[in-house]
This record gives sequence, C-alpha cells and structure tokens, in this order.
Amino acid sequence: MNNLIFVLNCGSSSIKFSILNPKNRKKYLSGVVECLFLKQTFITWKYLGIKHTKNIGAYISHQDALIFIFNEVLSKKQDLYKNIVGIGHRVVHGGKKINTSVLINDEIISFIEQAIPFAPLHNPANLIGIKMVIEKFPILSKKNVAVFDTSFYQKMPKTSFLYAIPYIFYKKHHIRRYGAHGISHDYVSHEASIMLNQDFNSLNVITCHLGNGSSVSAIRNGVCVDTSMGLTPLEGLVMGTRSGDIDPSVIFFMHQKIGISIDKINEILTKESGLLGLSGITSDFRYLEKNYFIDKRVKLSVDIFCHRLSKYIASYMCLMENRLDGVIFTGGIGENVSLIRKLTLSKLYLMGIKLDIEQNILIIHGKSGLITLNNSIPVLVIPTNEELLIAKETIKIVS
Repeated sequence: MNNLIFVLNCGSSSIKFSILNPKNRKKYLSGVVECLFLKQTFITWKYLGIKHTKNIGAYISHQDALIFIFNEVLSKKQDLYKNIVGIGHRVVHGGKKINTSVLINDEIISFIEQAIPFAPLHNPANLIGIKMVIEKFPILSKKNVAVFDTSFYQKMPKTSFLYAIPYIFYKKHHIRRYGAHGISHDYVSHEASIMLNQDFNSLNVITCHLGNGSSVSAIRNGVCVDTSMGLTPLEGLVMGTRSGDIDPSVIFFMHQKIGISIDKINEILTKESGLLGLSGITSDFRYLEKNYFIDKRVKLSVDIFCHRLSKYIASYMCLMENRLDGVIFTGGIGENVSLIRKLTLSKLYLMGIKLDIEQNILIIHGKSGLITLNNSIPVLVIPTNEELLIAKETIKIVS
C-alpha cells in the first residue's frame, strides 16, 4: 500500500476521486459525485470492494461536495492517507504558458486563473479542488501536481488550430484552438493500440469522449492532428449544457435584435444550451435514453447530438491519409449509452462501419471491446481511466 496517489478530477458537473498505486494499477478507493447543481446530487464510492451510494442534497456545489468527500470518506481512511505521496489534479486548460504536467505553486495557480476565459466551466472547478486540497492536506501542499488536458494537443498543426481571422490575434493574443479532454483521448488511444495490436507510433484512430462535455480527436501516427473543441470547450459537439458549433452571428442577433447582454449570452451558450436547452428538461442522458421513444423533444435533442457526432467522425476520416485503424467511444455516454452508438454509427455505413447490434447492447457499464462486425472498420468501446494517467504523471513529478 506504499506510494499511493490521490487523484482529484473536478469537472463541470461532477467530481471524480481515487487513491491508487500507479505502478501496479491497484485502486484502493474510488468515487464520483454526479449531478452537481441539479435537484438530486449523488455520491458513490467503493472501498475494499464495498460500494456506497448516498444522496447528499439538492443543488450541491463543488465546495459542498468536496467537504463531504474530505469529512465523510477520506478522513475515515487514515490507513490510505498516511501512504499518499502526491496529489494529482486534472486541469482542463493550461493557456498559453503551460504545456506539460507541473508541480503546483502560487505561480502555476496564477497561470490556471489566467486561463479561466479559455475554460470558464472547468478551470474554476479545477482551482476549487486544488485550493481545498492544499487547505485540507497541508502536509502534502508541496506534492500537488497539475495534469493538463491541453498538453495532448501541443503537436497539432497550424492548419488545424488556427482560426481564419487576422493572424495578429494569434500572434499577439494567442487566440487559437487548444482542445480539451486530452487526458482521456491520450489514455484510450494508447489502450486502443494494445487492443488492436498496432504500434502506437503508427496508430490512426478517431477517439470520441462523450459526456456532459464531449469532444472528438483525430490521431494519426500516434499524434493528435485535430480536435473538435477550440479556444474554449464550447466549440464542437452538442454537449450537456453547451451549444457546441454555432454561427457567430447568432450572438450578434441575440445581443442586437433581442437585447440580451453579452454576459447572459455567454451563460446561455455554456449553461443553458446543448441537450438541456434542446430537450427543455435535462442534460442527464439516463433520462434522455429512457424517454427517447416517448418524448418528441427528447428524441430531437438526442438525434441532433448524434447528427453532429457522425459529421465530425466522417470529416476526421479524411485526415487519416491511407488507413483508419479504428473509432473509439469513451466517457460516461460513450461507454454506457448503446443507443447513441447505434444512432451515430448507422449514419457511417457508407464509410465502412457495420455495427454488431448484439455486441453494442452488451458492452456497457465498464466493459470494453469491439461493437462492429468482422468486415467493418473496428469500433471499440474503451472505458477511460484519466485517473491512472494523472497518477502516473504525478508520481513521476513528485519522485
């Protein structure tokens, strides 16, 4: 039980945490808080094979959830705590100044704060986690490591990350596409190389991380060459509460013709749009899947989600040059909602993808494997393990 890493992943609507040994991959404690800021917030954690679930209230914030984790879960596991040698934090955006995992100090916290405009839903949540951990575990305050999603995209070519606006905005203000979910895309692409028996440095795959935040990445010869998220995690796919791709003129119309303030438009596009805005009910895919054939608005919102996703996958196929080794589904939705995979892949038959309907239904809830027929381009479901990658980066730095 030596050399343990505590990993904290504060997302926009959830918090994942775990204590594990990155060398032997053994996980001693793991948990997740789901549905933050909704009517019912749940925490589920597993310790020594025993699973616990608790409703911790309504409209729970990150701070409230973290206090529960510290007081009701971690403080009662002193046998684990005394063997923690480092704490790894997932941070979405490193901005223009950070492109690799780093030991956290006041300067790094300042850089993360400066990058908040690039990840307005995520970096503030990441910072809450960092600051509360330093406060709660002062003995480990100098052993906190930030692992950045944006690091995965550092080798993207300018043809992918530049916007078609005057070049001065990139040179002077660093306006470009940075991407997000890089830790997850990195992990599942390496796992895919093993499952496909393909050397990672020659691997050509399209990875789809689908959750409350969703993104697609094109990986050619082991290097990410394009991704759907942009300057911020607002660009790209339809998401839980984010609009994804939108005509910029919609913003001008909303402001000039309807009279909505810029701050309110920002809130609408990031917190009130996506599946929540389309369905008018919720962004929770468990409800949306259950009511897909019952509620017309729910069906429409899910169909739009799959329409956008299939377009991105198809467009990224052209970046693979002469070969596509596979398409990967991961994230809470990608791993667990067989309906989404079916609806999306049915649009890609022309591209050589043929779904195995039975396997697609079976591979959910932590299972991994192929969901396509033998004569198809392989499509795999691979549960992401961002915590393991974060732990490996953390142990490397604190050692």
